Amino acid sequence: MLGYLAYDSGFGLDPVDQSFVNPLGLGFTILMGVLLIALPRRYALVPVIMLTCFMTMGQAIVVLGLHFNMIRILALFGWARLLVRGEIRALRLNSIDKALLWWTLSSVVLNTLLWHTSDAFTNCLGHVYNAFGMYFLFRFLVHDLDDVKRVFRIAAILIIPLALVMVQERLTGRNPFAVFGARNAIVQIRDGAMRCSGPFEVPMLAGTFAATLLPFFVALWQQGRAYRLLSGLAILSSGTILFTTASSGPYLTALVAVAGLLLWPWRKYMRAFRWVVMFVLIALHVIMKTPVWFVLAKIDVVSGSTGWHRAYLIDQAVATFSQWWLLGTKTTAIFGEQIHGDITNEYVWQGVNGGVLTMVLFILIIVRCFSGIGRIEARTDVPLPVRRSIWAMGAALFAHAITYLSISYFDQNFVNWYLLLALISTATGVAVTKPQKKPAAESQAQPAAGIGDEATVLAPVNFRGIQ
Repeated sequence: MLGYLAYDSGFGLDPVDQSFVNPLGLGFTILMGVLLIALPRRYALVPVIMLTCFMTMGQAIVVLGLHFNMIRILALFGWARLLVRGEIRALRLNSIDKALLWWTLSSVVLNTLLWHTSDAFTNCLGHVYNAFGMYFLFRFLVHDLDDVKRVFRIAAILIIPLALVMVQERLTGRNPFAVFGARNAIVQIRDGAMRCSGPFEVPMLAGTFAATLLPFFVALWQQGRAYRLLSGLAILSSGTILFTTASSGPYLTALVAVAGLLLWPWRKYMRAFRWVVMFVLIALHVIMKTPVWFVLAKIDVVSGSTGWHRAYLIDQAVATFSQWWLLGTKTTAIFGEQIHGDITNEYVWQGVNGGVLTMVLFILIIVRCFSGIGRIEARTDVPLPVRRSIWAMGAALFAHAITYLSISYFDQNFVNWYLLLALISTATGVAVTKPQKKPAAESQAQPAAGIGDEATVLAPVNFRGIQ
């Protein structure tokens, strides 16, 4: 059962069964919660992103066996805001929303069937809380493209002080976030390289956080001269955080994000590009002496990388498919002693907790996000700056999707993930609508909002913020 607990973030199954919170951490969280309720909607995400950047997962309050870390407590403030201010709006669920709902339901039902215990069900509720609590909070607070661009700016501003604190961590060898219960109070050293982690659980996740935000900052640069200083500082800060973590994974994540951005001139040929990639992978699988996923074993950007371990995990997941495909598995020991308790692959982790169905539904969320972005790109009536910003979110999604081959998010990175999904869901829903029967001149002046039959129109189209 230890293999299950190692990556758990649910309510019930937690190795720590008592509250651990200090006055400073609780006070900071309550302050962010008050701001979340009091600030105007356009700035409501500031305290959420701030807590994500500067609070660890090491502090939690246990109530009747339910574990509430500081992010979950802040989510309560967020939903209190929605109720008090009447900001819960009727949502016509789009394809992304539906995929997330089905994925969550699958995870809860199948994992509960696997364990046959109330503890397992309670634990699954924790994952539901994370997914619904954050994703739909963001969906209600982000209305249009102005709000999307504002998130880019907020993230750009807050990553600058985070980078400065991580530089301090590298210079002193001590983690300033230890006061908030950081997992690593002393900087890790692997093969002579200092690996800082800041408020995150491990250095790789700290670097991943910075790398997956990089496309946001590049998109901000493209919005005009007014934002280029902030964008430049944010890009520099992302690079600084990557340097302080000294981890191969985040460097590759950043490269993938940049590659996604550089594909913009060839965006019309993405279908052909996907076929080429598929044929190349098949060819490598045939030519190589080992399966194609062992390409991961050859990646070693920074000394001390564990690419072989990640490739071996995929290999073992394939070899033991018959043991986990239906409901998942109670123990990761089926993958071998070298893997037991260390599932560094989100897709495999989904299979561990809910079998093939849950894994496929998780992938479906990603596919539908890419599909929504592709539909926007196919619409020539959407302003070019809008399409570039949405493409940047696609590059961030691409970075997450590739990164999931080498790590599973077990810290506050899940907030970053659900925020991106909500931004894509909202942005692709309001960027275009079904054309209305209007005079030609008027139709050109008012691009519509929505995607196909399943589009969600959350607010009137507003292109003022994307220039």
